[in-house]
Amino acid sequence: MYNIRSEEMCTPEQRQKGLMYRRDLATHEGMLFVFDEPAPQCFWMKNTPTPLTIAFLADDGSIVNLADMKPFDEASHCSAKPVRLVLEMNQGWFAKRGFKAGTKLGGAPFRH
Repeated sequence: MYNIRSEEMCTPEQRQKGLMYRRDLATHEGMLFVFDEPAPQCFWMKNTPTPLTIAFLADDGSIVNLADMKPFDEASHCSAKPVRLVLEMNQGWFAKRGFKAGTKLGGAPFRH
């Protein structure tokens, strides 16, 4: 079991800023982006110096798909299907724990 400590970004302004300008995250820290409705979600790394892995999540916490993102890269990384939840963690965090598409995360943010 892993305890992820995530900041929730729920407003358009919070989601737009995200992890920009942040130099580092602790091992089990991340950022959870919460949208009102499921939709295709795309992210980039503008002004973000920390390498991240992004997990696009179904409402039940299942990982839809993952993408590694390079610092300052403005290429889009998109969900494979419409989602409401997106979790960014340090690059490699999911892989080191064997998490992949279909792995289900638990906890308060996910409907059961």
